[in-house]
Amino acid sequence: MDQETARKLYEEGAIFVFLNVPEGTEFGIDMKSWNTGEKFRGVKMIPPGLHYIFYSAVSNTGDTAPRTGFFHNFRKAEVLVKKWDQVNECVSAETVSDEDIVRLTGNLRALDNFLGPYPYDIKDRWKSLTSDLTDDLVKSLVPLSGFIQSALELESCSNSDRPKGKKADENDEDNLSPTEAKRSRKSDNIDALLPHLKAKAGTEIRLTKFPEKTYPEGSTPADITKHSLDSSYVFDLIASSYQKPDNIIGELQFCYICFLVGHSLEAFDQWKKIFSLFCSCEAAVKKHRRLFNRFLIVIEAQV
Repeated sequence: MDQETARKLYEEGAIFVFLNVPEGTEFGIDMKSWNTGEKFRGVKMIPPGLHYIFYSAVSNTGDTAPRTGFFHNFRKAEVLVKKWDQVNECVSAETVSDEDIVRLTGNLRALDNFLGPYPYDIKDRWKSLTSDLTDDLVKSLVPLSGFIQSALELESCSNSDRPKGKKADENDEDNLSPTEAKRSRKSDNIDALLPHLKAKAGTEIRLTKFPEKTYPEGSTPADITKHSLDSSYVFDLIASSYQKPDNIIGELQFCYICFLVGHSLEAFDQWKKIFSLFCSCEAAVKKHRRLFNRFLIVIEAQV
């Protein structure tokens, strides 16, 4: 990189300041990650646009915690400041005061030696992976907490809502042998007594829901067979659920990044659903030719 390019990037690039991060913490932006050193205070020369920042706490024995990350759309020359929460080992919920931000912004020259440069060798690849991903779409998909976790926080239902077991269906048992019926009742009771776990409110990714039925109401058996062979009906439903049909490509990219970089299995499941949907359509190809062309370009970039 020549001096003129470096100077331009230094002046126009955004800065992410991350204070009080323990030495050895896994930290990354987009497709790169490192273990922080003693002098680490953040990243400079970040190209304006959408980026994914992530981290994992590392114990004294070298054990790495599940990864947590967040998207941020950096403006030209923006300075974003976050603090590390020593107790919860994550980004602090405490808002950085305007005074601290002004102080840091006015002292960037002194802070420069503590900021690592954005890895520009990944810039073009990152751009291709987020080509159809808009800031508005990201805001509609990320959890309400704003953070994407590789290991979801789960909570059980209250005691009043906890299942207390259920009575076996006698009609079903008529078709089973005595041994099988006994085993079935035991299995049902055990399953019913297990706690019902669900994602903690505000932590789940708000992915687009696929319809339970893959065919319209009132379909004949022949129509049901037709829609099972060609998913164009479901494709039209999903595409029309977005503000813009192109957002289905954006969600595909969102899920890919959340899985590849954010280690989210929920995002991977959704990526597979959208991928399979594109690959199981016939009539929709003619109707949405531009979308299917974009799909091929995006998948080529991902693989």
